[in-house]
Amino acid sequence: MYGILRIAYKLLVNDRGKFAALLLGISFAVLLMVMMTSMFAGLMNRASATIINTGARIWVMDPAVNTVSNNVPLPDYVLDAVRSINGVKYAVPLYVGGGLVKLGNGDFQPVSIIGLDDTSLIGRPSLVAGRIEDIYGDDAFIVVKDSEYGKLNSPPVGTEFEINDNRALIVGIGVVASGGLFGIPTLYTTYSRATQDLPSTRFTMTYVLVEPKTEADIPYIKQRVAATGYRAFTREEFIQHTSDFYTYQTGIGTNILLMTAISFIVGLSISGQTFYTFILENLDKFGALKAIGAKGSELIAMILFQASFTGLTGYGLGVGLCSILIAAAKLRLPDYASMVTFKNLGLAFGMVLVITAFASYIGIRRVIRIEPFDIFRS
Repeated sequence: MYGILRIAYKLLVNDRGKFAALLLGISFAVLLMVMMTSMFAGLMNRASATIINTGARIWVMDPAVNTVSNNVPLPDYVLDAVRSINGVKYAVPLYVGGGLVKLGNGDFQPVSIIGLDDTSLIGRPSLVAGRIEDIYGDDAFIVVKDSEYGKLNSPPVGTEFEINDNRALIVGIGVVASGGLFGIPTLYTTYSRATQDLPSTRFTMTYVLVEPKTEADIPYIKQRVAATGYRAFTREEFIQHTSDFYTYQTGIGTNILLMTAISFIVGLSISGQTFYTFILENLDKFGALKAIGAKGSELIAMILFQASFTGLTGYGLGVGLCSILIAAAKLRLPDYASMVTFKNLGLAFGMVLVITAFASYIGIRRVIRIEPFDIFRS
């Protein structure tokens, strides 16, 4: 069998033009598939940035909430009701809203404002400048240093500006795990300042962040919250709920799906046609092998080896090229939202297997019907 596979390899790479065309078709298809799915994964990661950065185990919210930014204020009694549930270690309020910053040069910039519980500061960012204690000072805010930081003119500690006609003072610069989706800077302050100084509705609390005593208490907490008419999600469930909203209730998921399907069809057609042409051009060689005693199973093994070798090589080249392009794009475009995940790689690998199986099938059908007599007669 080793000798048969060695012959198959030499037949495959002997015609460098055809071999390069096969690799190009599969690599290009993998590149497009991974790029599209990575872009979707990056968008969903940024859409859930507040959930990821806050790190709360359980989020209590109004049932109408679809995403973390599409919030519905909660009455104050919800916080007390959640704190009274058995199994709750602690529960704190969180404010998520928006504001309009007036910069020193007179420009205006929308911002996302997150108000942390005054006592615990649950969900605070890691600071690279300033002290976290200074957040309790007058008009104090912490700015997040991410790809949107420059839109506030990269303010250092001590910078003053206005937020909704109220004075704001930058007392710290923080970093978070994920940037936001909508391209606006993020500011952190205390819950009391966010709800007192910024315009709001009758209710000011956006979410209740809950820490359970044990993992086993989570189902009971969710059940009790549901009995009050509200909804509780774990961190992972809230991220998935946000992702489902953008996937099925907006055009993002549909567009990404169509582009991925088109990439798959392109790879399938190019590789299938090129591989079939390769088989036809080497039909006499397969007939000669069959004439000197090669079994049908050995010829099938040759075809499967050639298709698998081409598919895996093209997959590796496509993923590598995609990673290089994403890294280069992020260096030049900080707002570029794309990330390669294991799910993306697994999906692309599954599609490559389908492409490989299709190419193998059309090759095997042609080779199995070879009659040595016809080859030598021609």
